Amino acid sequence: MSAPASAPPRPSGEEDGTVLTPTFGRSVRRALFWVLAIVVALVIAVGAVLVNAGAPAGDRLDPESAAPDGTRAVAEVLRDEGVDVTVTDSLDATRSALEEGAAPTLAVHDPAWLLDDDRRARLRDLVTDAAELVLLEPGFELLEDLAPGVSAAGSPGDEPLDAECSFLPARLAGTVTAGFDSYRVTGAEDAVACLPDGDGYSLVRLEREVPVTVLGATTALTNERVLEQGNAALALALLGPRDRLVWYVPSAADLAADGESVPAPGWVVPVMLLLILTTVAAGVWRGRRFGPLIVENLPVVVRASETMEGRARLYQRSSARLRALDALRVGAVSRLAKRVGMPSSASVQQVSDAVAAVLGTDVRGIRSLLLDADPATDAELVRLSDGLLELERAVDRAVRP
Repeated sequence: MSAPASAPPRPSGEEDGTVLTPTFGRSVRRALFWVLAIVVALVIAVGAVLVNAGAPAGDRLDPESAAPDGTRAVAEVLRDEGVDVTVTDSLDATRSALEEGAAPTLAVHDPAWLLDDDRRARLRDLVTDAAELVLLEPGFELLEDLAPGVSAAGSPGDEPLDAECSFLPARLAGTVTAGFDSYRVTGAEDAVACLPDGDGYSLVRLEREVPVTVLGATTALTNERVLEQGNAALALALLGPRDRLVWYVPSAADLAADGESVPAPGWVVPVMLLLILTTVAAGVWRGRRFGPLIVENLPVVVRASETMEGRARLYQRSSARLRALDALRVGAVSRLAKRVGMPSSASVQQVSDAVAAVLGTDVRGIRSLLLDADPATDAELVRLSDGLLELERAVDRAVRP
């Protein structure tokens, strides 16, 4: 008798080396590509969430952010120099800050492009209450509304920029770090262009009723680069010539005030796409693993050998050697009881005593084989199952007339 956990016989017609049902390891190898794809997708998704969760709060040029691309260092130094720095996140808050005292410097940075036509018109009305306006990385529409005569000219190179103009903050800085944007003067006769790079300039000053400064070299203001070149001199001279500075960064507060919905964080869309791809990949993987459906007419007759092989495979997969051996023992005890003339209700001990008497052997060895022995390895399981077979044969020989 072979052990239930042994490999099932190969069906006729199959080549040697294939089995009726693939093992767990073979199934995993077949699905390795999809497993790796799912793992990579999950790692990327989790990594994106952790990076965004662990990063310092604040956007680029945020005066309250201590991140490398924030500008908190400039804001704190200005406060140490006696400048009253007020950071606002809505037009209403900006209006209140402008009306509190003497006309301040107003700095505006709109990284999320939240200022639509109506809000830009309201901002243009607020500028009249400021002593001067500083636009940080303004887009096309802000330039058109608040700095007419200045247009975008692409991005400068990576080399530091020299002042080469008469505007005092630029002359004090001398050389500053290049930024993201540069501009050209298209029709403003009162413009002073500084920090040239090719055909563009990274700083343009417009001398008007409320002077306007357009700054594209904003990298000079960041916490990471403010101490390089003449960056600190430019930041302090540009933002701190007056006792008060109102730094306006449009946010969801403007949208909420106008009854608009708040936009989702930037990482939500890529994470959702990764989760969708992971779900699709998992569905394809599981669908391929189970294969196509087979339609059979009921009732279906299953051969006893198939049931035995299926259970044996489950026992083998879960290393349930004792349970497999007990299944063999139940049948062996029943057959031995019948051969020695005992009822089917006889206990294992009674059957062991009767078999020992028939064979003239020690009952402890028979009881161990029929009840006590616990196989620790597959080899021991095979040995014990063979022992049960040999015990039945011995009893057959002993009781045969």
